[in-house]
Amino acid sequence: MADFLGKVGKSFRNKIEFIKDTRKEMNNVSWPGRREVTGTTAVVILAVLFFGGFLFLVDQIINTGMNYLFRAMSAQS
Repeated sequence: MADFLGKVGKSFRNKIEFIKDTRKEMNNVSWPGRREVTGTTAVVILAVLFFGGFLFLVDQIINTGMNYLFRAMSAQS
């Protein structure tokens, strides 16, 4: 029983030590400013819109080509 309680206590101490270390490291983090976050968010949104539009156009072109091929093959039958 004492062995079990020793393991529980050690586990609890390890978790407390982890939280302390995490807080210390979080103080060392260089957090971005509001302007930087706004700028990178705008870049991400624009990139998503651009690539979404590009993939939509590619999909429409492939869809049109496949429909043309299927119609051409069914007309031969």
